Amino acid sequence: METKERTVLPGGGFLVTRSSPEDAFTPEDLDESHRMVRKAAADFMEREVLPRDAQLEKQDWELTRSLLRKLGELGFLAPDLPEEYGGGGMDSLTSLVLAEELSGSSFSVSYGGHVGIGTLPIAFFGNEDQKRRYLPPMARGEKIGAYALTEPTAGSDALSIRTRATLSPDGRFYLLSGQKQFITNAAFADVFTVYAKVDGEHFTAFIVDRDTEGLSLGDEEHKLGVKGSSTRSVFLENAKVPVENLLGEVGKGHRIAFNILNLGRFKIGAACLGAGKKALRHAVAYARERRQFGKPIAEFGLIRQKLARMAVGLYAVESMVYRTGGLVEAAVGGIRTGQEVLRALEEYAIESSMNKVFATEVLDFVVDEVLQIYGGYGYIEDYPAARGYRDARINRIWEGTNEINRLLIVDMLTKRALRGRLDLMGAIQRVAGELTAGTPDTALAEGPLGEEARLVEGMGKATLLVAGVAVQKQLDRLEELQEVLGWIADLATEVFAAESAVLRAQKAAARQDPKAALLATLTRAYVYEALPRVESAARHVLAAVDEGDSLRTELAGLRRFLRYTPANLVALQRAVADAVVQVGGYPV
Repeated sequence: METKERTVLPGGGFLVTRSSPEDAFTPEDLDESHRMVRKAAADFMEREVLPRDAQLEKQDWELTRSLLRKLGELGFLAPDLPEEYGGGGMDSLTSLVLAEELSGSSFSVSYGGHVGIGTLPIAFFGNEDQKRRYLPPMARGEKIGAYALTEPTAGSDALSIRTRATLSPDGRFYLLSGQKQFITNAAFADVFTVYAKVDGEHFTAFIVDRDTEGLSLGDEEHKLGVKGSSTRSVFLENAKVPVENLLGEVGKGHRIAFNILNLGRFKIGAACLGAGKKALRHAVAYARERRQFGKPIAEFGLIRQKLARMAVGLYAVESMVYRTGGLVEAAVGGIRTGQEVLRALEEYAIESSMNKVFATEVLDFVVDEVLQIYGGYGYIEDYPAARGYRDARINRIWEGTNEINRLLIVDMLTKRALRGRLDLMGAIQRVAGELTAGTPDTALAEGPLGEEARLVEGMGKATLLVAGVAVQKQLDRLEELQEVLGWIADLATEVFAAESAVLRAQKAAARQDPKAALLATLTRAYVYEALPRVESAARHVLAAVDEGDSLRTELAGLRRFLRYTPANLVALQRAVADAVVQVGGYPV
């Protein structure tokens, strides 16, 4: 990261405080060590994984374990762990780089399941004995981790699990009984983090070894996608877990579960970004090669528009993900203890949930357009579009469904406002006062992308306006209006995405980056695509919570904040498509 001191906003702070380009971390700020890790990880995928994808899809678990051990030799299985436990002691940004580059294959699921939710519960919440017993072999790939929370009747409502834990009469073991479902890496995992309720009441985490008496596995699930990853049920019948394998404290398992999910959301955006870039490369290669009506389909306007929109969406994802990574890394402050990392992740849990929702839905858009570009061949399994299409869909479900994450975004913003951690109500009042006083529109910002910066500021004000109206008019029943909460979450997310894109392009322009003009074009294309979505969602919220003359007044205020002249999207998208076709993929 840069040595220059930056203003670091609190989580959700982008909604209440204007940021400057110097305050935003961008992918262009990654240093030489990050670039070396990126190259090594990309080379590993190209050399070791992608040529064996067909074999991995047949569930060759020995190959999977072999590849994981090779990553362990590179130091990539424990980027978040201190060196004393066999880890790389790397920063949060390196974790994002690895998640991005080691994506786009079923093997990526096995890798992510081990490195993240498989290992980090022990790393962040284990005692010294547990860390020394488990982490070094997990860092080397000698032991593989898995995370066992979900049950047949407990998915999004994780605290309703039914697995029980009872202390044995001699006090030496906890006896666990229940069923866990959809457990990644189950077929070959050596270590499971299992959640159970002690005496049927106290939500608690345990470290459970594979050879534990009373533990057994179900058959592999026949999944829609990511077929080369293992997904099985885990059955526990009075499984004898030594008391020294209690993880954390009795009744405090929710702290582990929810913090680890924060980490998963932090990384999943980067993984979707990497998968989307690989999918775009396939689309460009095919569009260049496939000829119809005497020329490559890459020369047709509607195909070029698809390529451009994919690149624009990925650019927004990339800008959000690495901006969030910079915020987390600044909050960690170089103190790489588990508790400091968890504190930083909790601080930016709002942004991580936004990234998760946005990135997974952009990836689904990308793989759908890739399949469309392939046409009939996209439906044939011999071509890459079909598998990419199937594999992407799970991302909107795990690490908390996108519906749950949308509700979490608003819930976290509200709770921070109530606790005084975020001056959200002050910002809402300022926006309302601006409308009442009839103050003139914000003057156009000077410099590159000044108009786009003004429009993003208008998006933010529109979001605050409709959120304030929703709270004022429907406070008593707002929790029941999940549709409204979903729209408000989408509005906030669009603001974060658009602002991240603008700040990145402005920063590049200030540095005279050779790609500054391209970043500006990508940014403009994103902002002018986003504006109609923002206006539509905001109008839906207002219409759902108010009516009559006050609704008409609010709609007039909304129009004022979102006043703009449409840009020539055809020209912008054609410029982006030129760059995409020229480089054969994501152009930045």
